[in-house]
Amino acid sequence: MIGIIGAMDSETDGLIKKMENPRERIISSIKFTSGKIFGTDCVIAKCGIGKVNAAVCTQTMILEYSPDKIINSGIAGSTSDKTHIGSVVIAENVVQHDFDTTVIGDELATLFLPDDTSVKYIPCDEELFAELKQTCSGLADIDFTTGTVATGDQFIGTREKRFEINEALGAIACEMEGGSIGQVCYLNKIPFCILRSISDDSTSDESAEVEYNTFAQSASEKAIEIITAYIKRIS
Repeated sequence: MIGIIGAMDSETDGLIKKMENPRERIISSIKFTSGKIFGTDCVIAKCGIGKVNAAVCTQTMILEYSPDKIINSGIAGSTSDKTHIGSVVIAENVVQHDFDTTVIGDELATLFLPDDTSVKYIPCDEELFAELKQTCSGLADIDFTTGTVATGDQFIGTREKRFEINEALGAIACEMEGGSIGQVCYLNKIPFCILRSISDDSTSDESAEVEYNTFAQSASEKAIEIITAYIKRIS
């Protein structure tokens, strides 16, 4: 079974519409829809915006549905001149840019796990990452790049902050859920990857708010197109 998590209706509804015999359950105020897409068992959830919502959704999905892998799909903002509106990012790893204990001597974004280990960059599953790359390579007019995706409970709306995240952590995109989804999957040893379509640009003269409101829907549709193609490809 493939688990797919998006934060908003625009990131999940298009996939749910492709599902055969969908079955809905509400758990922890989150709607989970399970069924088959191209004959492959899938469960799709709209987690809501932010890291806590995403973490609750991911852990619940793992406990209730036991997915073999989890994909976080949706939109993101650019933090690099390598990524622009309409381009796609496949995460090699994820990092939480707002986790900050530097005042006591730690590196920015270092996470402290329940088993007393620490980690900064959480790697995406190599096989799933490669499959998503192959899917994007086989689609016309998909401009994609790979790298670090940064997560935080902030909408990053200024060039200065975007490039600060890039300089500090090497991230090429930022969003508000993927890092926490990755952390939960890492703790549960569930393969995961993040695929995001860029809705607002780090180098544009237009405001991030205007760009987001203009391009969020089309960016969501592009991510759905890729995930649909991926499921069809592996089915």
